[in-house]
Amino acid sequence: MARRSSRKQMSDINVVPYIDVMLVLLIVFMVTAPMLTQGVNVDLPKTDAKPLDVKEDEEAIIVSVKEDGTYYINIGKQQDQPVPLEAITEQVSKILRVKPNRMVLIKGDEKVDYGIVVTAMAALQQAGVPNVGLITDPQDLTQ
Repeated sequence: MARRSSRKQMSDINVVPYIDVMLVLLIVFMVTAPMLTQGVNVDLPKTDAKPLDVKEDEEAIIVSVKEDGTYYINIGKQQDQPVPLEAITEQVSKILRVKPNRMVLIKGDEKVDYGIVVTAMAALQQAGVPNVGLITDPQDLTQ
């Protein structure tokens, strides 16, 4: 005679593998998140201006101007490569056609000639940017 198994089937879900996967993903995101904020190192001027209200769900377009007068933009694959101002205005105008409320900011080096920053601002306004913001570092009040 065949013996029947007295074991009852489990109807519970084993969540331990899912927790392991979640923890691995958490570690991956914690390691890669600081790498997502890329840009060009610029010595920003220090001011005591109030911070701008930036929407958290929408990333601003940042045009960086280095001390030697080269321009960079935080869009695309090669963000650390200099880009001609004409190419930047073309990219910005294309983006603004799709998302007209996207914020555009200029991050100019402290030692860059003022005329180069003004030229960038004028070019961006010709590209259709209604307001161009300037990025600065907070002023150290202990000096």
